[in-house]
Amino acid sequence: MSTLAVTDDIFFNRAGLDRSRTESIVSEALAGADDGELFLEYSQSESLAWDDGKLKSASFDTSQGFGLRAISGESTGYAHASTLSEDAIRRAAETVKAVHAGHSGTMAEPPTGTNRALYEAINPLALVDFETKVKLLSDIDAYARGRDPRVRQVSASIGGEWQAVQIIRADGLRVSDVRPLVRLNISVVVADGDRMESGGHGAGGRTSYEAYLDPAAWQGQVDEALRQALVNLGSIAAPAGEMTVVLGNGWPGILLHEAIGHGLEGDFNRKKTSAFAGLLGQRIAAPGVTVVDDGTIEGRRGSLTVDDEGTPSQSTTLIEDGILVGFMQDRMNARLMGVKPTGNGRRQSFGHHPMPRMTNTVMRSGDRTPEEIIRSVKKGLYAVNFGGGQVDITSGKFVFSASEAYLIEDGKVGPAVKGATLIGNGADALTKVSMIGNDMALDPGIGTCGKEGQGVPVGVGQPTLRIDGLTVGGTAAA
Repeated sequence: MSTLAVTDDIFFNRAGLDRSRTESIVSEALAGADDGELFLEYSQSESLAWDDGKLKSASFDTSQGFGLRAISGESTGYAHASTLSEDAIRRAAETVKAVHAGHSGTMAEPPTGTNRALYEAINPLALVDFETKVKLLSDIDAYARGRDPRVRQVSASIGGEWQAVQIIRADGLRVSDVRPLVRLNISVVVADGDRMESGGHGAGGRTSYEAYLDPAAWQGQVDEALRQALVNLGSIAAPAGEMTVVLGNGWPGILLHEAIGHGLEGDFNRKKTSAFAGLLGQRIAAPGVTVVDDGTIEGRRGSLTVDDEGTPSQSTTLIEDGILVGFMQDRMNARLMGVKPTGNGRRQSFGHHPMPRMTNTVMRSGDRTPEEIIRSVKKGLYAVNFGGGQVDITSGKFVFSASEAYLIEDGKVGPAVKGATLIGNGADALTKVSMIGNDMALDPGIGTCGKEGQGVPVGVGQPTLRIDGLTVGGTAAA
């Protein structure tokens, strides 16, 4: 069954909306506006958490609703409700009309169609029963505790989501998508005497739980979480000062996402609040640095067949060989900037308006081996995994905490360190990239991006990188 047929069944058969009258309301509400749409959503989500040797919590949620948007110039009228009824949509229509009262706009061209599907239209929550999910978490706990006598605590969680959306435009175009999403997270705490340390790992994507039921899949994640915890158990205090930093491949791309990616979203550049505003066509990074936002990678957490405005996702080159060549765009900001939307119009739910957001943000590989990069550093820091971080979009300044890091001494990886933070400026850091590895990897599928109170699933990726002259915050002298 096509996604349009699935969503027609949900919204017009089961919810009871009349399709032709709904389309008429949308057309009337947006007459004279520059753009807009009705966003219909039905979603199911669940989460199971295991902690301290037992099932700690289990939740299931179903939500449905709509969001109606009208755009006039730079102004947006948005009304939403959790009631799927003709009366509710009519009331929303009267509200959003106010934003374009007296305005005679020309409705923007609709998004192009696509027959591509980047994931199956499956409901992961319904494919595996509750008992099997609980057993998976119990097996993870038992396996982790049996791996090492120093294990003191095991936490594991599994969560899934099934989201069905249909977008209706004033011109009658209807676009639909059915999106599965699952995620498995594991945390292990180990102890040696009075010292306790933790490690964590997770994986996910637009697939079903069945991908993680095979012990070969989840045991590797437990092993990785335990490895990180044991590494941290033997760590020493991190040095502080300016030094060469080598970033590992994969998840460390979160620094790229936060420190650079947000600054390349269209709204910040249209409003000139980004550190990269006005620099299109100029060199902003070292030669060899190429960054893309690619929402078309099959099954990935950040991928979308179509975005939340109905535009097919695409691979958008942002930086090419160090030159800024593009931004991520939703429909409104693309129209105001005189460019085409890039399939980056995203929203958390029907209760939120869309805005330019990242999908899977990736730095392309270079030609150096990771071993060669490590050997080139006399003294520095090797940051393999990251925890939390903060960035200021306007200035580009960032602070990131490394959850796994090592000293580099005379071209060799030395002891693990704890408490290392990377401090810098995103635009400046790009110019200090001196070596790019040939080992680009994507993160395991655990990223969630926050912006203006909205969270959406995303992916990151990068090869091993050498960055010269970053400030490292720590607790020991460099």
